[in-house]
Amino acid sequence: MKNTLLIFIKNPVAGKVKTRLARTVGDAEALRIYHILLEKTRTAALEAPVNRQLWYSDQVETADAWPEQLFDKQVQSGADLGERMGNAFRAAFAQGAEKVAIIGSDCPTLSGEILTQAFAALDTQEAAIGPTPDGGYYLLALRRFEPTLFENIAWSTETVFDETIRAAENAGLRVAQLPRLSDIDTEADWRQYEALI
Repeated sequence: MKNTLLIFIKNPVAGKVKTRLARTVGDAEALRIYHILLEKTRTAALEAPVNRQLWYSDQVETADAWPEQLFDKQVQSGADLGERMGNAFRAAFAQGAEKVAIIGSDCPTLSGEILTQAFAALDTQEAAIGPTPDGGYYLLALRRFEPTLFENIAWSTETVFDETIRAAENAGLRVAQLPRLSDIDTEADWRQYEALI
């Protein structure tokens, strides 16, 4: 299969995950919520007919809820988020992938249907991106590696989406936009999601 999904997660350790959320709910509750987000992400990934690569922030975990026969496990490398994502994309294309998409673990409404839609968009476009209301994105998919999408971006700010679109346009990529989905960064985000469900 030539479609590869990169899943970026943090090793689930109290005090190291969902730090903005933890400021108001505490480390233990933030970790509990992160485990819920991981489960939602895992479910969406398993619904899509793709190769799945799970990229941990610090170290590969073998005895967790991500079966090794379904997820090829790796460790992220790079000085910042852009370099880590770029390295993962580069590696996937070098391994023979024809379409590569990346997601994090902050978007509980992401579904296998949207993942499938992202890969399908690459039949006619060079890139696909899923915006979030806070100015970031929950998914980026590419038909070829374009390093400028991962360089000189002000990560974790409200300009990430706009800067990425600008970089794609400058590189001559046609970009499909996916549905806007909310991610979970703060207690307000989580309460809003709880109200929806």
